[in-house]
Amino acid sequence: MSTFQDFDLPKALQKALDELGFVNPTPIQERSMPVILSGRDMMGIAQTGTGKTFAYLLPILKQWKFAKTHVPRVVIIVPTRELVVQVAEEVEKLTQYMSVRVLGIYGGVNINTQKTRVYEGVDILVGTPGRMMDLALDNVVRFDEVQKLVIDEFDEILNLGFRVQVTSILSMMKSKRQNILFSATMTDDVDDMLNDFFDFPEEVSLAASGTPLEQITQLGYRVPNFLTKINLLKQLLQDETISRVLVFINNKKTADMVMDTLEEDYPGQFGVIHSNKSQNYRLNTMASFQEGVLRGIVTTDVMARGLDISDITHVINMEFPEVPEQYIHRIGRTGRADKTGIAISFIAPPEEDIQVEAEVLMEKEMEFLDMPEGIVIAERLLDFEKDRKKMKLLFKKDTQERGASFHDKKEKNKKVNLGGPGKTKPRKTKSRNRGIERTRDAKRKKKGK
Repeated sequence: MSTFQDFDLPKALQKALDELGFVNPTPIQERSMPVILSGRDMMGIAQTGTGKTFAYLLPILKQWKFAKTHVPRVVIIVPTRELVVQVAEEVEKLTQYMSVRVLGIYGGVNINTQKTRVYEGVDILVGTPGRMMDLALDNVVRFDEVQKLVIDEFDEILNLGFRVQVTSILSMMKSKRQNILFSATMTDDVDDMLNDFFDFPEEVSLAASGTPLEQITQLGYRVPNFLTKINLLKQLLQDETISRVLVFINNKKTADMVMDTLEEDYPGQFGVIHSNKSQNYRLNTMASFQEGVLRGIVTTDVMARGLDISDITHVINMEFPEVPEQYIHRIGRTGRADKTGIAISFIAPPEEDIQVEAEVLMEKEMEFLDMPEGIVIAERLLDFEKDRKKMKLLFKKDTQERGASFHDKKEKNKKVNLGGPGKTKPRKTKSRNRGIERTRDAKRKKKGK
């Protein structure tokens, strides 16, 4: 097995790695190193949890040379504020014995403070597409000296609607630069971007066996409704081995409701993170979870991608995601860095189709367990479940009615068409026409008199 010593890193960088306790590179780190060092454009396809951040940071920092400039030479674009903070922290850890200035910029905080930091000088700029675009349009961030551009979690950037911002930023940069792109999935939109802005990129991808899925035990429960899911969650959490857990919900309002319910039975053990929470609140909640102050976090898909939160023992999907790929990203929060993890999904009847789609995508089935004894099966449906049920019934009824009228029309057509040219029934004269003819005859008779 290879080690980071084989990469022949500068002493300052190797010392930082040693102090962080990293010894062996992951497959994506091994395969990315020679491509990035060659200066060629690169497209990396790898699932979350495979070490993508170090895969691009290590070769970039290996080639680092001091230069007298105040504008960024490396720009790293990521989809979320949390990921900006994480990547900037990783750069700071790796460069603690190097002369490198790093800055993270994102929305939701005072832009003037960030402008001041940019004016002070920055070597590596990490940011979300929106805030980076804002500062570039204000002529605060300049891309004159950019040598390397990294776009991380690119498929998620596109999913969040930042395509225009990314293409605008790319068009502001000089053409002579190295482009490095990482994405968990290869979509048509990703392919279009590569064709438009990249120069014959070399693809570095990991096979399915290289993803963390092999390390994750996938379990499921068939649960009739959401209130029963809450009862099941509370009972499962009595097991103290579920010690570091992420609970995923599809909706911010529902996440708050679940958080309030857990606070009753497990006071002070859980936090909640979604896009309606302030940036400081989200960062403080994550820090409390990382430090072990919190046992778990109730969250939406804002925490499903990119973030490296260590030693998560369990991922619980209280609601199954609406997109099968998102299920893989969610459960990829556990089973990281060669550790095992457990993913548990609560599947209600309307979610069974998407669950099967996810299994087909992974080429792996989850194991379904019997409901534990003593679980109270609720009968009441929440409003969003009633709406979902109502829509399903309306759709079914509408389909049946349209189907019936279509068949009636077909029967009617059969009666008119007697089977070939010249054999159709003569069209009947409408009564209205007959009435007009009678009126005309009466007028003629009157004239004749």
